[in-house]
Amino acid sequence: MKAHDDPEILIDNVSFAYKQRKILDDVNLRIRKKEFASIVGPNGGGKTTLLKLILGLIKPDKGQIRIFGKAPDQARHRMGYMPQYAHLDMDFPATVMDVVLMGRLSKTTLWFSKKDRKEALTAIDEVGMTAYIKTEFNELSGGQKQRILIARALCSYPDILLLDEPTANVDQQTEENLFSILQKLNSKMIILLVSHDLGFVSKYVKNVICVNRRVVIHPTTLINGSLIKDIYNGDQKMVRHDQLCNERGHIYD
Repeated sequence: MKAHDDPEILIDNVSFAYKQRKILDDVNLRIRKKEFASIVGPNGGGKTTLLKLILGLIKPDKGQIRIFGKAPDQARHRMGYMPQYAHLDMDFPATVMDVVLMGRLSKTTLWFSKKDRKEALTAIDEVGMTAYIKTEFNELSGGQKQRILIARALCSYPDILLLDEPTANVDQQTEENLFSILQKLNSKMIILLVSHDLGFVSKYVKNVICVNRRVVIHPTTLINGSLIKDIYNGDQKMVRHDQLCNERGHIYD
């Protein structure tokens, strides 16, 4: 039985290895209501593995995971998931509505009800794509496809939204628009998103979950050069966008 003040996501002393290679080691994490956190770290550090453990798609070798006080596979219906790569045949003539309805699939029925279609329409509207309901998915831009895949994760009305690189391969304006949508959704649900871009995401999220085999959570206000070096196990070069360089030196905006 879940107590009122218990975290919605509880991870205790969890370790996971793949083919004898340790991916995550002794992970402890507590996520409470209306959290909006970014999961960052180097490639191969275990970010996607952490999401899959929360979803119950894989099981830990050691430790315990509880979602709303239950095992992950028993709480999966309360979670929406957008994977890093959408395995959709771009030549298949699926419309926006067809793709979003995939989020309403269940083990008990092979058809979609009026309620399913209503919930799909609501999710499409939440990401600002109502005008594209009948458009074929492969005709959309990269940013529009990302919105539709978020809508697919939303149409089951999740309490937790898990997004793996939702802003990959989109331009800065599209990225801003997607995060604006996510900020509004955060009033109703926990949002955890994997990102490769620490500098951009930290403006929008409340906390950063640093994953590099081990897991540490930091408020975004504490992100600095020393912390970034610790996350990535070495020095990193960062681009200053408030400066322009020419033969006479730096020009500051």
